[in-house]
Amino acid sequence: MSDTLQISEIPVEGYERVVRGVDPETGLHAFVAVHDTTLGPALGGLRMWNYASEEDALFDVRRLAKGMSYKSAVAHTGLGGGKAVIIGDAKLIKSDELYLGVGRLVDSLGGLYTTAEDVNTTIADLEIVRRATKYVSGLSRESGGSGNPSSYTAYGVYLGVRAALGWAFDNDDPKGRTIAIQGVGAVGGALAERLSEAGAIVYAADRNQARLDDLTEKFGVKQIAADEILKMECDLLAPCALGGILNDETIPQLCTKVVAGAANNLLLKPEHGKSLNDRGILYAPDYVINAGGIVNVSVEFHEGGYNEVVALRKIERIPQALKELWTIAKEENIPPSDAADSLAQRIIAEGHATA
Repeated sequence: MSDTLQISEIPVEGYERVVRGVDPETGLHAFVAVHDTTLGPALGGLRMWNYASEEDALFDVRRLAKGMSYKSAVAHTGLGGGKAVIIGDAKLIKSDELYLGVGRLVDSLGGLYTTAEDVNTTIADLEIVRRATKYVSGLSRESGGSGNPSSYTAYGVYLGVRAALGWAFDNDDPKGRTIAIQGVGAVGGALAERLSEAGAIVYAADRNQARLDDLTEKFGVKQIAADEILKMECDLLAPCALGGILNDETIPQLCTKVVAGAANNLLLKPEHGKSLNDRGILYAPDYVINAGGIVNVSVEFHEGGYNEVVALRKIERIPQALKELWTIAKEENIPPSDAADSLAQRIIAEGHATA
């Protein structure tokens, strides 16, 4: 086991802790950001991505950690928000030693942050992390965890998509609706299956051609080029890849009535929520509609441990939460993204006041 892990603090205003972990021997270069633990210990995924620079990784981990704080607050999970990212190409740098180093990095925070599955990190990877720290969630059912959260995220997004269709078109039935899904990985693919089975006309774009072909063969999903999907005319656009895709360049090109997808941090900047609103596009705030996975994992922290019935009951509240936010946005004449942020900030502030 490598003992060359170097851990350093990075002061960031508005965050409780941000730490860097570097291990020249294993190639580990990672960050953990803990945004807020007012409501409970921070919980968030462990993402591996080939970031162009350390600055990009730090930007992403901060945005994701803050998003997790807000997601957990609005979903009433009783947890705070954090995130971890590893810089590197998953096809080249994955190793047991690297994930053991991540485990030691997480463990150095003493329980302030618990990690979970995310992009390019599997349950098998988390089992390795667990050998170095107990602060791991979302492990297999056999290991006493709640299992892969992707299907629960997809279920919540599907329910949220139906709620958005109902709000925008006065009918929540996906049958005959044209829906464009950007990214058909574990969550986007499961969403494509559910919507196709419900009778929607589903278009999808993804860099993984084999995955697209499989969805086409099994469910009749129509394929579209990655550079066209954000511009295609559709009833609802479901971004299920990485964040920041709603920005000054893309928003004017959208030809949709609704944006409701699984990706985190869809808005590049907070003001882009207003840009969508000004165009009359209904937006389902990402950390509300995609909370199914974190809600499922959070039930592991309940007394008596994980219970799927409890988790599903909480996930099935997502449509109601969205409708409440859209109602607030309409009554106060503000974008839904602002309504969601205000609600999350209020819940956290109330937690501070009663602490």
